[in-house]
Amino acid sequence: MKRFHREVDGILLLDKALGVSSNAALQQVRVLYGALKAGHAGSLDPLASGLLPVCFGQATKVCGRLLNSGKTYRVLVQLGELTPSGDGETEVIERAPVPALTATGVDAVLAGFLGNQQQIPPMHSALKFEGKRLYELARKGESVERPPRDIVIHRIARVSTEQGLAANQLEFDVYCSKGTYIRTLAADVAVKLGTLGYVKGLRRLSVDPFGDAPMFTLEALSAETPEQRDSHLLPVDTAFADLPRVDLDTAAEQSLLLGRTVSGQVPAATGEVRLYGQGGRFLGLGEGQPGGRVKPSRLFVAVVERAGRGRR
Repeated sequence: MKRFHREVDGILLLDKALGVSSNAALQQVRVLYGALKAGHAGSLDPLASGLLPVCFGQATKVCGRLLNSGKTYRVLVQLGELTPSGDGETEVIERAPVPALTATGVDAVLAGFLGNQQQIPPMHSALKFEGKRLYELARKGESVERPPRDIVIHRIARVSTEQGLAANQLEFDVYCSKGTYIRTLAADVAVKLGTLGYVKGLRRLSVDPFGDAPMFTLEALSAETPEQRDSHLLPVDTAFADLPRVDLDTAAEQSLLLGRTVSGQVPAATGEVRLYGQGGRFLGLGEGQPGGRVKPSRLFVAVVERAGRGRR
């Protein structure tokens, strides 16, 4: 029996376990669903758990969009210690005293990180320098200049108790833009608190635009029937819920699937829109044009379905 034998379309919100790479988790879920085509949107380190969107079939086309979306994390910072990697992957190389902390003082420091800012990526990252990953250079003890990147911290708030602070551990939630390195943020917060720090625990709580939609562990999925597992798949268009919707009549749908610009009830001054055909079938994305017309930009239906052309 083939491991990958089904045409599956949809998005699964997987709750990735600790100690498993994102690719390993993807392959395990792909085997479970028997999906011919699958990909994930946004890697999580093995030492991090939480939401990993897994995209099947036509939904793999949305992976790039999800990579660029905002994300929420719960971060546990060990204060008073520093590791080269910024997390528990490497040994502690430096220690520093932790000043007496109060909830009010910590909250004030966290509030100072809100908004637009620049952040220098860590050496232990997958960014490339002269064709080599930075983490490869870091493991050799090398360090290179890294240009700062623009990021946005939309929301950051302490969730730890006074007892946690007394134990030199700070836990906070952060909702941030793409490109934000949580390990760097944690280290920077520790410095502002007058000490050192590294990420001891990390969990991704959400990825836009899925909000607080439920996620599912591999163990829970494995215990279910195929029908139950399929019921957890979100429709492909869920990833574009923030875009205006345009419904097309039969003639416009057929013309659009041939790549033509068609007339539609396109909102004024609209750029990208979601396109739907008869019966509410999601067709893909389009670009609003002058005169209420719309041009297809990316279709999410199989080529063999397009207006009966039967091309393969």
